[in-house]
Amino acid sequence: MSLFQNSVLNKYLKGLEHEKVDQAYERFTNHFHNPTIQENIRNSKEEQYQGEFLIDLFVNVLGYTKNPTPNFNLTTELKNIKGSKKTDGAILSRGLNPLATALAVIELKGTNTTDLSKVETQAFGYKNNQPGCNYVITSNFEKLRFYIDNAVDFEEFNLFQLSKERFELLWLCLSSEYLLKDIPKKIKDESLTQEENVTKKLYKDYASFRNEIFDAIQKENPEYDKLTLFKKTQKLLDRFLFIFFAEDRLLLPPNSIRSIVNQWTDLRDKYDEYFPLYDRFKKYFGYMNTGHKGQQHDIFAYNGGLFAPDEVLDNIKINDDLLYKHTLNLSNYDFESEVSVNILGHIFEHSLNDIDEIQAEIQGVSTEQAKTKRKKDGVFYTPKYITKYIVDNTVGKLCEEKKTELDIHEAEYEKERKGRQKATLKKLTQKLEDYRKWLLQLTICDPACGSGAFLNQALEFLIAEHRYIDELQAKLFGDAMILSEVENAILENNLFGVDINEESVEIAKLSLWLRTAQKGRKLTALNHNIKCGNSLIDDPSVAADKAFHWQSEFPDIFTEKNKKAYHITTALHDSRTSQRMIDYKVRERRELGTNPLPNYTKLEPEEEVIITKEIIAVAEEKQLHIMSYNICGDHIHLLLVCEEDELATLVKHIKGRTARAHNSANGINPLVRERNEKSVSLWTQKYGSKEIKDDEQLRNTINYIQTNRQKHELPTIKGLQPLVSNPILNQTYDQAFAVEYKGGFDVVIGNPPYGAFVSKTEKKYYKINYKVTEYNYDTYNFFFEKSIDILKEEMYLGFITPNTFLVVENGTLLRKYLFQENTLIELFETFNVFPDAVVEPMNIIIKKLRPNSNDVFKVKLENRKTKNAAENKFSYDTLLNNEKLIFNYRESKEEGILFKKIESSSLQLLSVANVTTGIKPYQKGKGIPKQTTDVVKNKPFTSYHKDNDWYPLIRGTQVNRYLTKWDGEYIKYGPWLAEPRKPEIFFEPKLLIRRTDDNLMCTYDNQKFVAINSVHTIQSEKEDLKYLLALINSRLLNWYFRHQNFHMVDKPLAEVKVVFVERLPYKQTCKDKKKVLVKKVEVIIELNKVFYKNLSILLNLLNSKFSINKFSKKLQNWHELDFGEFLKELEKLRKKEAKNANKGFQPLALSEEAEWMQYFNEQKQKATELKAEIDKTDSEIDAMVYELYGLTDEEIQIVEEAMP
Repeated sequence: MSLFQNSVLNKYLKGLEHEKVDQAYERFTNHFHNPTIQENIRNSKEEQYQGEFLIDLFVNVLGYTKNPTPNFNLTTELKNIKGSKKTDGAILSRGLNPLATALAVIELKGTNTTDLSKVETQAFGYKNNQPGCNYVITSNFEKLRFYIDNAVDFEEFNLFQLSKERFELLWLCLSSEYLLKDIPKKIKDESLTQEENVTKKLYKDYASFRNEIFDAIQKENPEYDKLTLFKKTQKLLDRFLFIFFAEDRLLLPPNSIRSIVNQWTDLRDKYDEYFPLYDRFKKYFGYMNTGHKGQQHDIFAYNGGLFAPDEVLDNIKINDDLLYKHTLNLSNYDFESEVSVNILGHIFEHSLNDIDEIQAEIQGVSTEQAKTKRKKDGVFYTPKYITKYIVDNTVGKLCEEKKTELDIHEAEYEKERKGRQKATLKKLTQKLEDYRKWLLQLTICDPACGSGAFLNQALEFLIAEHRYIDELQAKLFGDAMILSEVENAILENNLFGVDINEESVEIAKLSLWLRTAQKGRKLTALNHNIKCGNSLIDDPSVAADKAFHWQSEFPDIFTEKNKKAYHITTALHDSRTSQRMIDYKVRERRELGTNPLPNYTKLEPEEEVIITKEIIAVAEEKQLHIMSYNICGDHIHLLLVCEEDELATLVKHIKGRTARAHNSANGINPLVRERNEKSVSLWTQKYGSKEIKDDEQLRNTINYIQTNRQKHELPTIKGLQPLVSNPILNQTYDQAFAVEYKGGFDVVIGNPPYGAFVSKTEKKYYKINYKVTEYNYDTYNFFFEKSIDILKEEMYLGFITPNTFLVVENGTLLRKYLFQENTLIELFETFNVFPDAVVEPMNIIIKKLRPNSNDVFKVKLENRKTKNAAENKFSYDTLLNNEKLIFNYRESKEEGILFKKIESSSLQLLSVANVTTGIKPYQKGKGIPKQTTDVVKNKPFTSYHKDNDWYPLIRGTQVNRYLTKWDGEYIKYGPWLAEPRKPEIFFEPKLLIRRTDDNLMCTYDNQKFVAINSVHTIQSEKEDLKYLLALINSRLLNWYFRHQNFHMVDKPLAEVKVVFVERLPYKQTCKDKKKVLVKKVEVIIELNKVFYKNLSILLNLLNSKFSINKFSKKLQNWHELDFGEFLKELEKLRKKEAKNANKGFQPLALSEEAEWMQYFNEQKQKATELKAEIDKTDSEIDAMVYELYGLTDEEIQIVEEAMP
């Protein structure tokens, strides 16, 4: 949580004017350490003290000038740039200057707000509304938090207990002398640079140690295989890293490694007593495992498994010189001030890349494959702000729910103890004890844990939550806060992880140890919590020794179900008379005695079908085990296999769902909409359940159920028998009583691998064992399903994955599984999280609970430039009512309304036009005759020389709005092409539309262009092509297209698919308006031709004059440059051409420049006038299209603001 790197921070702390700091600290302690003032502050409400707090701390101690004093730099209630909300205070950069900007926003709460993290969202909302604001300060008058740029890291100061040392940091961060000069931001930036430099240097030394030791031990220990020795080399490094870390943090005697090396050198050189240096280290490793009491220092038995005896490490030989060199080199680092745990985390992450590469090399994989193996395995490392977001919104959400359930209110713990009843204090204490007990049994799992980033974040969160309990406990009794030692308990009870890579597992363990290690306390053994295996596959024939069976690997999390068979009967409401009804005269008393007879009507045949279908649906969704079923007019029979304690819940669910289906079909209201809401009763309140005790009873019961309709002499109903015979309602004994487990984790979090290679065997396994399989075998799909499967009901999943699963056509099954069988809570789209990834990531929070249509979920969208996040809310209807569950999660409410308005009032383009993709000229094995490798290589059917049978060929980049930029290429058209089309689609008038773009680029063609497959053609016998062209090229339809296909916008692989063109909104109009639009299209086409010709004349002249074959983008658009820019770009290109041709470069003479200037300016004026005419005509077309589709001024503004 620290903002700064220690070595950088210490440099600045040493530069403080200590006399000034001493004086400020005295002023500070006189006020904030005064017990009477502290008590008064605690008893003050937020509004009472916040103004004085700004004076007491920021003015009197930190040196600010508060409004309304002249030249003030501290103000209260600063209004947001947008909206009416105000922050409680702000530090300003330029006082009275109207252009004053907020450097820091201040958000204050009363001391009854113990957890300042609850204030983060509000405070950063204010920061994001103040351009140029770098700092956020939150306080409850007792504690103060200071943030720079984001909420990931912060410094927290306890003002009532602040030591002189901590005050120096407060002064450096918050005093006017430093903050107004932006010094804290400078320290943070230097810290990041220093961390990066240290990380690079340390990793270089670390990798050098590993690689040289590995090379050496292979030579000296030939009896062991390479892979074993490499893994042991890595374990040896892990041991040394822990010792270096422990030395500098005083968990071990300082400079232990250096002392061992020095002793070894002295014995060898001074006393001629030689033994291998590694023997000395092995001895020390043994001390770390069992403990040792020495004459000068004691070594505690930290153990944890890292230092346990290892047959290979205990017996190999290692070169003295290498150990000497590398151990001394690494011991030079300061693992206290210079190397943070975060730096070590980066080291571990980098290490995993190298480990994969080396292991791949050992196993004979090519060097190039080895370099990219980890990328092929789909592994990308997650930055802290992502892990924090996901942990806060899963573990944090569960914690908030539990505190609400336990009725824990911070304000109750702030009240003065004096005069409160003992029973009240005991009750408040019990709530905290209950909460801590619940925390310690919370289970959190990362199924692809890698180096442990998510597990470490969860650890940090849980430690903070226990500190929160300690703080409330201390406030309740007025004691000094005693911190509970919970780290080991958290590691033992709360954190679980799996990874397919053995080294990842070991590094994840080490990273957790480094964060929790304390002097004199054993390391927690993590072998039962962090395991190696293939999280997705439990079949050894597919995953070999990595096959992973979750239930047997985590027996404390999952327990086998004790299943029994029950014969369930339930009847229609009021169709049976119970003893209770007789005793209480239920019917006699009904409606004042006027309705004493049973009120029910037997089910109609169609109703029996509806109820049976719903039971099948419930059985599929809940994966129920039903061995027999029948429905008999006024009652149903079920042979249900389940555990005893889940029987009532399952029957209640079946009764509720079938009642709703029945009522809905009959138009009976109210229908169940909210959870726990009751519907109009269909079934009796009670139901019959008889446990089946033996095989004979089971057979008899099945026979009884199957023949029950005949017994009641009920007729055969068309369509019912196939449903009753459905295998889902007639499971075999083996199916119904197959081993099943209950339990699961409370939270599953992580960054599952994606883009990984999947073998044919694995694909076959996934297809059989996963319901989300749909022509898409990216592993993150299966991690979603597996993770929800191992999650308890009503618990949370938090992942970061590619955002593509929300929009790809072949992701429907996954979306249905995620959003129909589970509840989407929140999406958070972030950018540039993984530099090497080609897809944008999406953070997703899901609850394992079926949704209701009136549920609401949140979508947060990060701004690519500012990194600020905007938040929208969507109703679940918005999601469920969209085709294939694809919806535009980026749209505003107003955009959504406009889109639906256009969609509902228009036809689709496919109703009047045919859209076809262009031809594919070459592909081996295609065409008549089939093309050979030579044909594909030599491309004999395309040429820049025309013959009788050749036609002009147009490519996607040559198709522009109202313009083709043909380069003179031809194609010989016929069946010999790989994928030809019917000739008439090219040889008749048509529209051409570029395929590879995120905008609609369309033009008219009557020149018989043959379109390649980067171009689509549009033909119509029902509508004027030029009228369609006006619509397609308009800003409105471009907005519609970009809105509907938002996931393609600004993407390098954006594509205008045929289906996207076909569903563009087409609007009919009267002949007169159509005639005007067509005329304007003809004008703009002609203007574009002339404009492009004028541009080409100048470029052709440059080519002729200076032999420039390839022009830069700037020169291609020379009309947008002034002459100075044009000349600079021209000379740069001429110099480059001269260098490529090995010729000397001669700049243009002054007289030549003058001639070029005159010519350039003449041509530019022509081009500018033409461009103005084009833009004017374009705008006129847009205005007519807006009117045609009935847009208001406000709706036109939505389109204009959204378009680039």
